[in-house]
Amino acid sequence: MGAFCTGRESHHKCCIFGDACRSILLGLSFGQLREKAVLASWFLEFVPAPNRGTWMVIFSAFWTIGTIIEASLAWAVMPAFGWRWLLALSSLPSFALLLFYPVTLESPRYLCMKGRIADAVHVMETMARVNHVALPSGRLTSGHRMELHEVADSSETAQLVSARKTNPVDHANKSGIGGLNAILRLLSPNLVRATLLLWTVFLGLAFLYYGLVLLTSELSHGNRICGSEGAITIETNHSNDVNLYRNVFITSFGEVPGLILSAAIVDKFGRKLSMSSMLYISCLCIAPLMFAQTESLTTVFLFGARMCISASFIVLHIYAPEIYPTAVRATGVGIASSIARFGGILCPLVAVGLVHACHQTAAIMIFITVMLVSAVAVSYFPLETSGRKLSDHIAA
Repeated sequence: MGAFCTGRESHHKCCIFGDACRSILLGLSFGQLREKAVLASWFLEFVPAPNRGTWMVIFSAFWTIGTIIEASLAWAVMPAFGWRWLLALSSLPSFALLLFYPVTLESPRYLCMKGRIADAVHVMETMARVNHVALPSGRLTSGHRMELHEVADSSETAQLVSARKTNPVDHANKSGIGGLNAILRLLSPNLVRATLLLWTVFLGLAFLYYGLVLLTSELSHGNRICGSEGAITIETNHSNDVNLYRNVFITSFGEVPGLILSAAIVDKFGRKLSMSSMLYISCLCIAPLMFAQTESLTTVFLFGARMCISASFIVLHIYAPEIYPTAVRATGVGIASSIARFGGILCPLVAVGLVHACHQTAAIMIFITVMLVSAVAVSYFPLETSGRKLSDHIAA
């Protein structure tokens, strides 16, 4: 792209434009691959109701592991090699996805809703063979008026398996899965309350999660700028950069106890109580930061807040796929995750802009307000999904 530029100023503008285009393409690619939007919904449909919360927490653990590895990589790479090497090394694990996609099984629930009964049976047989078990007897059916969770047998596995028989299916009814029709169904009278509340909480938690990551660096940097009267030397900047990577690394570990905590309470206390209680506790953790604290105390408070917010986010990604029926499950979670991106866009205006302008108290007050609004929205969720079997169609 620089070949089309003449002069230093034009070259600089072209480089900025090129970096912006690459950033947009990178964002589009990662947005499509975002596992919590699609993979979580897919994974959920393979897990029985009694163990769903625990297994979804285990699934989310890999996000936490990746966060810690990325913080470690930034600490090791950024000071010596810069952000381009960090980006290049961070992209390497994504190539592993190319190896797994060809051997990934389709969700039997999705196949049933599409009327592909034979394919669904084949997937169930493959699962039984891998797990060295026999399929229960029965016939896999899929109809417009039949829900899998209405079958008398309490075992979700038994509800999904059958002999290799295909049933007559109204394919016209199945063709509405996905696409614009699924988006419109999210705002149908039966789902509009859940959808709007999920959008609110996704927006709030994304704002809080990414905002706390930014606060880890900006509070220290902002206090240093607001409290200093002279210039900052290069040596001091280098030392502060090292401290920054260390603090990000430490607060990233806050997600580990958050992961353990969410695993302990998500099935015992339910999804709604788990999320709301963690949000209220996070208010208590972050409130002292309305006033200037030492670097150590700031790190401790941010550690506690990030632990609670990450626990809430994990439970939210369990709850969201559970509340939607199969026909709109991935679409519903995907759109909610897209709404959350706006929270990530807005949080730098608060976590960076206000702190740099020496308005730390106002910034923390905004974070506390978002926490409280999100907690109240959680309390108005229509259903508690803990132990509840997945639904396969929208109730009339």
